[in-house]
Amino acid sequence: MKKAFTWLDQHKVAYTFHDYKKAGIDRTTLEKWVKQAGWETVLNRAGTTFKKMPDADKEGLTEKKAVALMLAQPSMIKRPVLEKGAKLLVGFKPDEYEKAFT
Repeated sequence: MKKAFTWLDQHKVAYTFHDYKKAGIDRTTLEKWVKQAGWETVLNRAGTTFKKMPDADKEGLTEKKAVALMLAQPSMIKRPVLEKGAKLLVGFKPDEYEKAFT
């Protein structure tokens, strides 16, 4: 997150920050992200919350199950998620930010 904030600030890109780890996320927004980017991209499998889950809960993941997990535990959503018009950027990759804002 810090790298994304720094990049946006250095490039003078105005943004509104929504901390979905603290404030949560609504189903409509999450389902829109999943439809646009795919649940496999939006779900943060590298995070400690996901890793600490029982193996049985990780097996047989589907879109429906992944959405339910992310709604229950928003920390399972990969960060940052940046909406720019119709474009959705999940995770911070400087080259993708560069393309989106130039």
